[in-house]
Amino acid sequence: MSTEDHQPMSKDPAQSGLSKPFPEIESFRQGFLPDQDGHRVYFELSGREDGEAVVFLHGGPGSGCVAAHRRFFDPTRWRAVLFDQRGCGRSTPAGGIEHNTTPDLVADMERLRVHLGIERWVVFGGSWGSTLALAYARRHPQRVRALVLRGVFLARRAEIDWFIYGLRGFLPEVWQAFADLAPADARDDLLAWYHATVTGADRSAATEAAHRWSSVESAAMALTRPGLASTDLASDDVVLSKARVQLHYIAAGCFLMEGELLSGLHALRGIPVDIVQGRLDPICPPQTAYELAMAMPWARLQMIPGAGHSAFEPGIAAALIDALAALPADRP
Repeated sequence: MSTEDHQPMSKDPAQSGLSKPFPEIESFRQGFLPDQDGHRVYFELSGREDGEAVVFLHGGPGSGCVAAHRRFFDPTRWRAVLFDQRGCGRSTPAGGIEHNTTPDLVADMERLRVHLGIERWVVFGGSWGSTLALAYARRHPQRVRALVLRGVFLARRAEIDWFIYGLRGFLPEVWQAFADLAPADARDDLLAWYHATVTGADRSAATEAAHRWSSVESAAMALTRPGLASTDLASDDVVLSKARVQLHYIAAGCFLMEGELLSGLHALRGIPVDIVQGRLDPICPPQTAYELAMAMPWARLQMIPGAGHSAFEPGIAAALIDALAALPADRP
């Protein structure tokens, strides 16, 4: 759950003591996985061609990767693998929700790992990306060298309800406009109405609902970073595609059993885990990261004072970069 793909990297001079994102990095390889279930999944590699492997999992669900995401990874050390999940970014079909579930994405990650000849990799994900990272690690722990998680989301009903209803406490005017788009008799279940409308056949109604759905998340992201670009600047096609995928997942509980990601974590005990959480994150509140850390006592939890949800906030970006730098070199 994130609009981070629309946000620039910060260069706040007041944070000069923090690790900064690396300079702009070009990818050295791009491609698509072979068609699976009608989906073509885009991937790219950047950094050091013979470097240690790290896979980046973008947020959303539905967002996609952008060039700025490469800048978390030291290009002298890491071979960074970025990919757009089904229906997202440069993957096709855009906004495709058929055969698009969490198990499908986990399987795509394994196909990508094998396709690239990687034995194991660091899994790096924030927001929805943290959800997918944990789902993958629980299914393929032997392929995970370390987990670096940010803005933790575990797809439980209480977290989804917070996102849909809880934010009205911080954004009453934005939330009211969001609720008012739905008919009065649908406001007790806004998720169901938005899901049906955004995935429905009426493109005009779907586009209007997609923009309204995205407006709450954009406003929440800006609570700790005023002036961030709004999703209103994105094209109708981009906003609609993202909202289709996001609502498809959220309406289905992200295709996970309630509380599933907090169970069976003992199988990950040998895997280093860093959790980076904004103390003022309004989208994925700190309670969730804390509960995950309590369930993984070997994990390191960093609460970043004054920070919200975006990976591009200076304190959060610095903690993520430092977590990667602190990992010992991977020796055969």
